[in-house]
Amino acid sequence: MKAKECGQEAVQALACIDRVMHEPARLAVVTYLSLVENADFVFLMHAVELTWGNLSSHLAKLEEAGYVAIEKGYVGKKPRTTLRLTDKGREALQKYRMGMQTALRATAS
Repeated sequence: MKAKECGQEAVQALACIDRVMHEPARLAVVTYLSLVENADFVFLMHAVELTWGNLSSHLAKLEEAGYVAIEKGYVGKKPRTTLRLTDKGREALQKYRMGMQTALRATAS
């Protein structure tokens, strides 16, 4: 494959990358949630090293896209927020991985 064709393939693969998923903090959240059944908000906040407000903001975008389910409840009298990756989120992460792999393979040629 010629260099120009490789470059075009990489650009095409990157043009299809999910912008919601591609943001580094959201990618970290989704990647972490893909490894567990669910996670407590505070635990996830520390795991991905985000502030309370920053994580809330990114979770709102992920929930809006249908990638994350947020469940609010109580443990005793204390509020608890539990997060999990939805099936749509898992599919989006897999598609993101494939798109990035395609782009990186095209540039390695």
